[in-house]
Amino acid sequence: MADIKHFFLKLIPPRASFTVDMTTEERQVMQQHVAYWKPYVNDGTVIVLGPVIDPKGGYGIAVVGVSENSILDKLVANDPANGLCNYEIHPMLAVTKQG
Repeated sequence: MADIKHFFLKLIPPRASFTVDMTTEERQVMQQHVAYWKPYVNDGTVIVLGPVIDPKGGYGIAVVGVSENSILDKLVANDPANGLCNYEIHPMLAVTKQG
């Protein structure tokens, strides 16, 4: 079995007020974004995913485990919110789960 590499993804919205004033079109994109990632949450590729309520402006986060960087690149590239929002991606040295 291939070694799994973990990454922290931060989805940065187009403006600080995005979570409270997104347009109808932006809301539709974000609903597509959630639906897009759901199968990867279900299959364990995504360990955690969700919005962060930050008083300076909300954003989304995910912790993703993949065997190859190209898989992560494809996941991010195909995200319907990529382009409306921007990604910061950081490798993680270790990920542990409590059981």
